[in-house]
Amino acid sequence: MLKQKYPFDPSLKHHLIIALGLAVWIFVFLFFTEPLDVSQLDSREKLIYLPIYGLFGSICYLICLPFQFWWLLKMRSWLVSAEFIFFSLLFIVSFISTRSIYYYLVVDADPYAYPILYFATSVYMPAALTVFPIVVFVRWSFGKYKEKRFENEKIEIRGIGNYESLRLQLNDLICIQSSDNYVEVTFKEGEKLKTHLIRNKLMTVEEQVPELIRTHRSFLINPYHFKQWKTGNKKVQVLLSEGIEVPVSKTYLNDLRMMVNLTTE
Repeated sequence: MLKQKYPFDPSLKHHLIIALGLAVWIFVFLFFTEPLDVSQLDSREKLIYLPIYGLFGSICYLICLPFQFWWLLKMRSWLVSAEFIFFSLLFIVSFISTRSIYYYLVVDADPYAYPILYFATSVYMPAALTVFPIVVFVRWSFGKYKEKRFENEKIEIRGIGNYESLRLQLNDLICIQSSDNYVEVTFKEGEKLKTHLIRNKLMTVEEQVPELIRTHRSFLINPYHFKQWKTGNKKVQVLLSEGIEVPVSKTYLNDLRMMVNLTTE
């Protein structure tokens, strides 16, 4: 369960939106539910103190983001366990912040302030169990939206057979080579270089994916992966990502140069 992939959106903009929404949600929750001694505050005091809780809740979320992005960079995927660790960190940071605001700002270190254990179990926990599920749901929703958009942006290389096809991001596709009655698709999956055979003609695939460029009667390339030109023995080749070299015939040389220049500008 903990090792399953979890819907995750790495967009910083979306996490800033979540942080802002968290600040507003905390204020609204405290203002209208009036947990414990919040009811003792008058309207002016509520407008002074409650937004501070919301602001610091938002700051706590932002403080945890560097850990989130570091973990994602390290693991290269986001799992259920990573989401659990993130919220555990957020839970601890938020508790320290909330307790500090209450003790040093709201009651000014009053000796009759709630003891830390009582504050944790009777004040912080009920509030956290109300606020955090909303944050969980919003993060999950952004993640699912990102996955759906990512899936919709994929291209499909179809084969002659009913079940012969390959769906992938265009930028993951490096090149396609004709191989008898098949085409061999070379692409990246994460950090791995993979190939996949599909029963079809190169000309048909060229019509299916017009973003690709013909370099040779047996090759189509994705200009996104162009690295440099290579010449020698009166032959021209292009060097692509992962050190892949593809021949270029004179028939397609001028068009290829023009397309590569347009794509890499």
